[in-house]
Amino acid sequence: MYDLDDLYQEVIMDHNRRPRNFRKPSDANREAEGFNPLCGDQITLYLAVEDDMIADVGFQAMGCAISKASASMMTESVKGLSLEDAEKVFNEFRSMITQEDFNPDVLGDAELLEGVSRYPARIKCAALSWHALNSVLGEGEGATVTTE
Repeated sequence: MYDLDDLYQEVIMDHNRRPRNFRKPSDANREAEGFNPLCGDQITLYLAVEDDMIADVGFQAMGCAISKASASMMTESVKGLSLEDAEKVFNEFRSMITQEDFNPDVLGDAELLEGVSRYPARIKCAALSWHALNSVLGEGEGATVTTE
């Protein structure tokens, strides 16, 4: 019988092996780069925004399993949302990862990343793509974020 830790590991490994939206959308009109200097994780996040809606989202990344899986889950969480709603999803993720009260219904599968908060060295890995999202939502194209 699976417990939550087993489910967490299984989902993380699935998203790492078969990341969703691992591509650059042809109609992307916003992008942000992220870098985690501690472990070398890198991500480029692409959004295709039309009428304040995320019509498509993709990413390209090199990094650890948690970083890539988190990016995959993040893209699934925000695809099809308004920019305002995507910002709400980011805020719920930030609350979750910092062990504050959060609404799990907003995060979808990304709620499983809550387990990362038990491993302080891995929090930056999970948060990298989310901070890239926050940057691209607020600043648009060309933003670069770092976990330091």
